[in-house]
Amino acid sequence: MKAIIVAAGMGRRLAPYTDDRPKCLVEVNGRSILERQVEAYRAAGVTDIVVVRGYLAERIAFPDLRYVENRRFRENNILASLLCAEREMEGGFLFSYSDIVFRREVVRDLVASRADYSLVIDRRWDEAYEGRDLHPVSEAELARVEGSPGGIVRAVGKRRVPRADAHGEFIGLAKFSARAAETMRKEYRSLERALSGGPFGDAPRFEAAYLTDLLNHLIAAGEEMRSVDIEGGWREIDTTQDLERARAIVDW
Repeated sequence: MKAIIVAAGMGRRLAPYTDDRPKCLVEVNGRSILERQVEAYRAAGVTDIVVVRGYLAERIAFPDLRYVENRRFRENNILASLLCAEREMEGGFLFSYSDIVFRREVVRDLVASRADYSLVIDRRWDEAYEGRDLHPVSEAELARVEGSPGGIVRAVGKRRVPRADAHGEFIGLAKFSARAAETMRKEYRSLERALSGGPFGDAPRFEAAYLTDLLNHLIAAGEEMRSVDIEGGWREIDTTQDLERARAIVDW
């Protein structure tokens, strides 16, 4: 199976570390975020890895990866970045944000899922938010899930799910089958034509939408998404505070 890593953003909240490199090349204990992701993917047998580049694209130049360019990265967001790799979505794929590190076992559990849409959800999410001042809970992509383990995801995203109703946090790692990928692609292009720059989901304009905006749209349309539950074993590195904390605990 193929993996698509979206790494187009500027990572302003990790400055000065991102002044001269994309966020995915920031190092955590001697290895970059991207290198750690690639190692976890390959340990699970995923060897075809595509990176969507944007900010300082030329700095991401590993010879054994493939690349797609998002030349409008200053104007759009994660969902548009993913669709820059539209042709690579065919046949199904794994997906990840470029600012997360995760244990190899997390990928293995995800690959084993048979659902069309599989979202990795951390049940112990709230532990990581203790003292996390620069990235508060309001920015967590919390998920409401019916049933466990492997329950049906009913909603996911920032400010979508009250803390008390959260099953866990979507970590930015997912798997989409060939059918799901084709549905996502077609629905995105249909929405793009229909909205003409108007708001979509929680985004003020379609171009600024997150992946979760499309996922919630598809859930409302009747698509079934499943949770792949984990208990920690990952970290998001969005701010300088996150980086300092990750360096203190990440040993994978």
